[in-house]
Amino acid sequence: MLLRDIVEQNHYLFTDKFDTWQDSVYGAAKPLLADGTLENEYLDKIIENVNTYGPYFVIMPDVAMPHSTLGGVGVNKTAIGFCKVKEPVVFDPNDPEKNARLFFTLAAVDSDKHLQNMMMLSELLMKDGIIEDLLKAETAQDLLDIDAKYAD
Repeated sequence: MLLRDIVEQNHYLFTDKFDTWQDSVYGAAKPLLADGTLENEYLDKIIENVNTYGPYFVIMPDVAMPHSTLGGVGVNKTAIGFCKVKEPVVFDPNDPEKNARLFFTLAAVDSDKHLQNMMMLSELLMKDGIIEDLLKAETAQDLLDIDAKYAD
């Protein structure tokens, strides 16, 4: 359901690479910026947080969940964006576990919906084989097929 929603809202992007981890934060959020879900101020805050706390949103190898403060400045709608990049983004050159190729950008104006989205995303990512399938995805149809494959 989650991946289908992302596709239906055009909140996805497939790309080859980003030059820097900072570029990845902006690049992964492009679909959310395009329809006004997010504004650059929100992404500036995410980068500021990484500079302060380190890559806190890389939740497992290959998977990043960029987000900032709940109801943060620059968030106009609650949504999740998906981005897959072919070349891993390096957040910490000394820790390859912090490299990411799958980005789920979280935007939330409401704490209940934010928690619901985080839970849905966590449940999805815990399904055996889904990370591997997402890493192979190259089109919106691939995301729909993965969504159908892992539907409960």
